[in-house]
Amino acid sequence: MFCNKSRPETDEYEAWAFGGDPDILASLVLAGTKTATASAYDLYAYDNEDIPKPGDYSVVLDSGDSAICVIRNTAVSVVPFKDVDEHHARREGEGDLSLEHWKEVHRDLFSQWLEEAGLEFSEDMPVVLETFEVVFRP
Repeated sequence: MFCNKSRPETDEYEAWAFGGDPDILASLVLAGTKTATASAYDLYAYDNEDIPKPGDYSVVLDSGDSAICVIRNTAVSVVPFKDVDEHHARREGEGDLSLEHWKEVHRDLFSQWLEEAGLEFSEDMPVVLETFEVVFRP
């Protein structure tokens, strides 16, 4: 439906649910509160996947794998975990919007996911920061 109405320049996309609590995070996207996300760079290599890039489309799924919306990346950068700033933390739209909250939540999640892959968390590890916009709501 999105491709028929919007005629995007590509028909390539990823479909995924946010980690942590997919339903709450997807609702924050729909409300316009969440306009960014972050992921552990090393997990892309582990999963043999390319990192996202500006212009990429994604179908955001809920916990039941139902499509919630389509987003398009407007910016992507890679920075050390310790250098993620307050501006990015606010754009993620979670908790009290503080950098302290962002670091606590993401340190826990990244540590868990990296450990499952046999990797280790570090404050110096690279993090992929994505900023996006909602381009379609079913």
